[in-house]
Amino acid sequence: MKLMKNKKKYIVIAFILIIFIGYFGWVFFGSVINEPEGKYFYIYSGSQYQNVKDSLLKNKIIPGTFWLDKVAKIFKYDKSIKAGRYRITENMSLVGLVRMLRSGNQSPVNLVITKLRTKEDLAKKIGYSFECDSAAIINFLNNNDSLSKYNLDSNTVMTAVIPNTYTLLWNNNFSKIFQKLFTEQQKFWTAKRTSQAAALHLSPQEVYTLASIVEEETNAAEDKGKIASVYLNRIRTGMRLAADPTVKFAMKDFGLKRIYFKHLAYTSPYNTYRNFGLPPGPICTPSIKTLDAVLNAPSTDYLFFVAKPDFSGYSNFARSYQEHMRFAKAYQRALDSIIILRRQNQN
Repeated sequence: MKLMKNKKKYIVIAFILIIFIGYFGWVFFGSVINEPEGKYFYIYSGSQYQNVKDSLLKNKIIPGTFWLDKVAKIFKYDKSIKAGRYRITENMSLVGLVRMLRSGNQSPVNLVITKLRTKEDLAKKIGYSFECDSAAIINFLNNNDSLSKYNLDSNTVMTAVIPNTYTLLWNNNFSKIFQKLFTEQQKFWTAKRTSQAAALHLSPQEVYTLASIVEEETNAAEDKGKIASVYLNRIRTGMRLAADPTVKFAMKDFGLKRIYFKHLAYTSPYNTYRNFGLPPGPICTPSIKTLDAVLNAPSTDYLFFVAKPDFSGYSNFARSYQEHMRFAKAYQRALDSIIILRRQNQN
């Protein structure tokens, strides 16, 4: 009888132990973590353990901090906070969460750069996607002292930005981000491309600036090289570039649909109707295809171009001003017809 009672006692103890082990196993290794809204959890530079706890609670990632404190102490996480962006999933355990945060195993950010027009656009994009502040970014981009080591200034700085996808850490400061952009730009300018630029009697920065004008002139890939040839011919013959997009950039009015004579008088080094040669810097970030279109521009004797009157997105190219004016008048008539038709439809 006594043996039977002891056996029952041991069974009860074993059962209780199993429950405790199961409970602690579930607490530490079970799926007790909630996925935050937006999927990512952010720890800012300079954060302390208490900041992390408060943020985990605020974002409802953990139900409480009692067990977090225990696990954090075991792994000494409370003494090793690492800033960053962390991907948290529903099936994650408390131990898995602490291990990830302690190791600094961040989820990288893909910075996708397409066409940007201004330094402010770049600062806004990076400030939105990374921890660094957009105001600090603008200060960096406008500081010739910080840019001098890259052989850049506040006008040419955007030539360091080649549109592409860049993988970076969320808590990288802008200096590291810019270094990444600059390094990739250096890789872009291979010996072949540098040689092609020299053959055009342009530096890589000048090619980039010219490509930025071409980028704004057309979306038609087939016309990009020919438009580049027009501007190269104008430079060679001592003509002003007279590029409408440079006026928009100078005025910072990118919504302008038509350029009138009053706009052409706008005073700015970027206004190529008033100044000879290329503007002091790019007016947007041209695509790699546009950059290569400039580098591989065909040899032509075109000096003018204007959009075709069928609004196909392509241009008519001319060697003489008289020929150009015929094309320009045809386009103007087509444009006026569209405007009249729209007004009639509104009435």
